[in-house]
Amino acid sequence: MRPQMAFGESGTYKVVEDGLRLCRAGDWKRGLPALAAAVENRGPGDRTPGLVYSFLGYGTARYQNRMRDGLKLCEHAIKLQYYEADNHWNLARVQMMMKERRLAVTTIERGLKLDPDHKGLLELRKEIGRRRRPVLRFLGRKNPLNVFLGRLRHSMGNAKS
Repeated sequence: MRPQMAFGESGTYKVVEDGLRLCRAGDWKRGLPALAAAVENRGPGDRTPGLVYSFLGYGTARYQNRMRDGLKLCEHAIKLQYYEADNHWNLARVQMMMKERRLAVTTIERGLKLDPDHKGLLELRKEIGRRRRPVLRFLGRKNPLNVFLGRLRHSMGNAKS
C-alpha cells in the first residue's frame, strides 16, 4: 500500500516513502531519521499519514528508549488513520515494551478486526499467548486457589507435549 502524499512537494513524499520502506525492512538506523525529518518539515495544511507517526513512535520507543513519546506518536497515528492495521500493530508493540499487556491485547484484537490476516498482529498475538479461563469461574482470576489450579493445569498441559 502506498502512503498518501504527505506534503506538497514530491521530494518530501519520497523521504516518507523511503523511511517507511526502510523501517518495514528493519533498517531503523536509516529509516527513523527519515521519518523524523519528514515530520519536522511539515508545512501548513500538512496531511502526513498516520503510518509515519506510527513507525516513528515505535522506533522512538524501541531504539531511543523514549517510551512515553513513542506511545503518544502511536496514539496520534490511530487518531489520524484508525483503519490502518499497522498503526495498531506499532501501538501494541510499544504497549508491550511498557509492560501494558492488557492494553496490548485489546489493541491487537482491534487491529485484527480491521485486518484478520495482518502478519505482525498475528505473530504478536501468538507471542503474547492467550489466557485461558480461570479453572473455577465463580472465583476471581487472582484468587489463590485459581492461581494454583491454573498453574497445575498449565504444567500438566506442558507435560503432555
